[in-house]
Amino acid sequence: MAESRGGRPMSASQRPTGGDKAVAGKKQFFRRKKMCRFCVDKIDDINYKEVRLLNSFMSERGKITPRRISGVCAPHQRRLAEAIKQARNIALMPFATSV
Repeated sequence: MAESRGGRPMSASQRPTGGDKAVAGKKQFFRRKKMCRFCVDKIDDINYKEVRLLNSFMSERGKITPRRISGVCAPHQRRLAEAIKQARNIALMPFATSV
């Protein structure tokens, strides 16, 4: 059985990465917290017929953009996903794009 130096072995999360050295010389970038577009505009109902609005929450490939990317709150993300799925089912929006 091989022994590790210094007693207990280190996990991957405890190992030094050297990333702190690169950040020290550069100016820190402050990222503003994303606000829900529907909460800010006080939009309560997300209609499946508003294809232009729904298209802004889809990728080029036709996938629904996740919350962490779009910045939409959880209740509105659920309604948004339902509206996109309804629009897909009645052929207002594509399921996927052709490659």
